Amino acid sequence: MPVLTAASLVIAGASWMMAVALFNIGVQLSAPRWVAGRSLAAFQASIAGGIAIGSWGWGHLTDAAGVQMALLVSGGLMLLLPLLGFLLPMPRVGGRNEDAEFLADPEVQLVLTGRSGPLVVEIEYRVAQDDARAFHNVMQDVQLSRQRNGAYGWSIARDIADPECWTERYHCPTWLDYLRQRNRSTQSERALHQQAMAFHLGPDPVRIRRMLERPFGSVRWKEDSPDRAANEVLPVVASAAGSST
Repeated sequence: MPVLTAASLVIAGASWMMAVALFNIGVQLSAPRWVAGRSLAAFQASIAGGIAIGSWGWGHLTDAAGVQMALLVSGGLMLLLPLLGFLLPMPRVGGRNEDAEFLADPEVQLVLTGRSGPLVVEIEYRVAQDDARAFHNVMQDVQLSRQRNGAYGWSIARDIADPECWTERYHCPTWLDYLRQRNRSTQSERALHQQAMAFHLGPDPVRIRRMLERPFGSVRWKEDSPDRAANEVLPVVASAAGSST
């Protein structure tokens, strides 16, 4: 019996370690690159928390019913747990590819550094008055998308003198943060942004303004101050795709 017990514990321990390693790899492969570290941290925290809660629960069961009963209950649950795979299947790794194409950096006429900012982005839409409610509902989802990707101070406003004119406004901490935010959107979010732009009326495209709220790096405090932006090179994405917001 001791030999059989030891062999069973070795097999069970190896299986547990292999399962944790596979889950770890699955999280890294499934999460988008820019959020992979955050996803892995949440996974590790849930593993550590599960071990702590499980230790507390099995310890109380052992005190109340004994070691033999605790082992029988755990063995029975292990036989039932594979059934969860049929009820709650895990998505196939790579089955939902949400990586979107990179957008080119917008054209600018100021020499900026990565620290220039905060940046204020305003997007003007012209929406038929009959579509006002539907447009507003879509913009609530757009708000969540912008905030998930790092924007703050988001708002949507309607011109009281021109009811068809709507202005979406949000902030980014710096110019480099804005460039990163543009390419954090998933395919689903890009489709959501296009859905909002589909409400736009008229031959002219949606108007986008990008403004520096505090123009650090674009205006020198004094004439003899060194121009730091002149020697700083920002990464530029070569190809453009999709929306330029």
